[in-house]
Amino acid sequence: MEYIKTKIEGVWVLEPKVFNDQRGYFFEAFKQAEFDEHIGHHVDFIQDNESKSSYGVLRGLHYQRGGFSQAKLVRVIKGKVVDVAVDLRKSSPTFGKYVMVELSDENKRQFFIPRGFAHGFLVLSEEAIFTYKVDNVYAPQCEASIRWNDETIGVEWPIDVKEVLLSDKDQNKGLAFKDAEVFE
Repeated sequence: MEYIKTKIEGVWVLEPKVFNDQRGYFFEAFKQAEFDEHIGHHVDFIQDNESKSSYGVLRGLHYQRGGFSQAKLVRVIKGKVVDVAVDLRKSSPTFGKYVMVELSDENKRQFFIPRGFAHGFLVLSEEAIFTYKVDNVYAPQCEASIRWNDETIGVEWPIDVKEVLLSDKDQNKGLAFKDAEVFE
C-alpha cells in the first residue's frame, strides 16, 4: 500500500498494490499495523458501514460533535465518487479548507479522514457502493452537518448543481460554516 499525504495534515490517500491476472485481481485492503505506522498513531476501527447511491447523490457534509467525533477510512467498491474532507480543527493552519479525491472501483484508492473533519461525497457514476470504517459509534444527538454548497468553504463539486440529489436533511438542515460547531 502506498500512503500519500494530502495538503491537509492528517488526511491521507491510500493506493493499494493490485495484482491482476487472467482470473481477476487481488489486493490487501487494510492491514492494521501498516496503517498505524504510516498514519503515525493507532486508530481502532470498530464498525464498517456501506451505502448505495445513484448518480448525482451528494451525502454530506456530515460530522459528529464532541466525544463522538469519528475518524473514517472510506473507499468505493462499485462506481465512482468524489470524496471531500473539510478541516474543522480551529487550531489547524488549514481550518476551513478541504481536500477532494476521486475514489472508484477502478483506482481502488482509499481516503483516511481523521477526527475533526466534516465529510461528504458525490456520486459520478450511474451507481456507487461506498464503504467506510469508523472508529466511534454513531450518536444521533451529536450529529451535525454543514451545507454542501457553503460559500465560505467553496467546494467545487464537478457536476451541475441542478443534477445534485440531496436528502431532506442535507437540503434543509445543514449549517453555514460560520455557524458550525468546530473542534478546538
